[in-house]
Amino acid sequence: MTHQLSDLTAEGLRSFVAGQLERSRARTVQLTDAVDTDDLVRQHSRLMSPLVWDYAHIGNQEELWLVRDVGGREPVRQDIDELYDAFMHARADRPSLPLLGPAETRSYVVEVRDKVLDVLDHVKFDGGRELVDNGFAFGMIVQHEQQHDETMLATHQLRTGVPVLDAPAPPAGRRLATAEVFVPGGVFEMGTSVEPWALDNERPAHAVRVAPYVIDTAPVSNGDYLKFVLGGGYEDERWWSAVGWAHVQKASLVAPRFWEVADGNWMRTRFGRREPLPLDEPVMHVCFYEAEAYAKWAGKRLPTEQEWEFAARFDPATGRTRRFPWGDETPGPQHANLGQRHLGPAPVGAYPAGASPLGVEQLIGDVWEWTSSDFTPYPGFRAFPYDEYSLVFFGPDYKILRGGSFGTDEVVARSTFRNWDYPIRRQIFAGFRCARDPRPEERV
Repeated sequence: MTHQLSDLTAEGLRSFVAGQLERSRARTVQLTDAVDTDDLVRQHSRLMSPLVWDYAHIGNQEELWLVRDVGGREPVRQDIDELYDAFMHARADRPSLPLLGPAETRSYVVEVRDKVLDVLDHVKFDGGRELVDNGFAFGMIVQHEQQHDETMLATHQLRTGVPVLDAPAPPAGRRLATAEVFVPGGVFEMGTSVEPWALDNERPAHAVRVAPYVIDTAPVSNGDYLKFVLGGGYEDERWWSAVGWAHVQKASLVAPRFWEVADGNWMRTRFGRREPLPLDEPVMHVCFYEAEAYAKWAGKRLPTEQEWEFAARFDPATGRTRRFPWGDETPGPQHANLGQRHLGPAPVGAYPAGASPLGVEQLIGDVWEWTSSDFTPYPGFRAFPYDEYSLVFFGPDYKILRGGSFGTDEVVARSTFRNWDYPIRRQIFAGFRCARDPRPEERV
């Protein structure tokens, strides 16, 4: 619905924003109430913050932007700003900080939210401030909370102990008619200049020419990836880039994270439950280098970011760039696996209603998809409303992921949304699909 925010009355926009704030907070509470005090303050991995840090950080960002900046109100807890500044302290160091305890954190975020709702009741959306135009600042904070909720979900995956999360199983998969499709290429509008809550690195919309290519109709499955593992892929330097091979050796990688062999059977651990490896699900918890190596082994490559978005948004029948693969409609449960509705990827072929006009499926939700592209700004990029969201991360150190995962909320999972991470990261809910250059006979 966010693309239609400009059509709402001020009261309609207030109601929509309030609903999004409530929805994101309910998820945060669910993820933090699911564990006891010890688990809230414990660091479950040096790659992740303690859950209690994420919780208070969510409140602190909400206070900084909505209470102080948008609302012009007095600070609630100015003394903790530095503790919850993500750029001041590395994740590995956060447990040693004098953080708010669980009870104090809960009290703090409630107090902040009460003030935010009062700000929302009085803000003038037509006051000429870009920050509040179409409720942007509120949308930015809603997305920030949902992004941290996905981070906290990844922390839950890393914690040990009895399972504490549950959700219904995703819909059944189906066999796809074809494993890959030819994309004729062409010029399309990449990015956006019209989505009211799109973040700065998604802007502005710009014309991009894409050469013809072939792309997989579904993400690579566990079953397909297992063939690479069993075929000695992790022992064969031919499939790896020099830096990827060095990482495999240093990190002693032999399979995706959370995979193991028990009594001769391949198993995976998912939120505290060890279960047989589901061969029909998209592979997950692989780093960029693993995705790149598999693609080479399969005689393919990873798609570029431009190829990924072209496959997700371009309608060759009309020459139009859609909001989503299925059209302009906001994602529903029939389209994609989003929002922690299920606690894992759905089997391949589970969402035929989410297919693009080209016949490419599961581009949105299930697993983030590694692309071959570095994180760089679009032509005409302007940092807004602060440099630290995107600008400081541009460069070759980060690779782009697209599409969202089962843990990504619909308010984030735009076809234009750009995620980025270090190419060695495996704790995120990341998989991939392959692409390749077309053979001469396929270009006809």
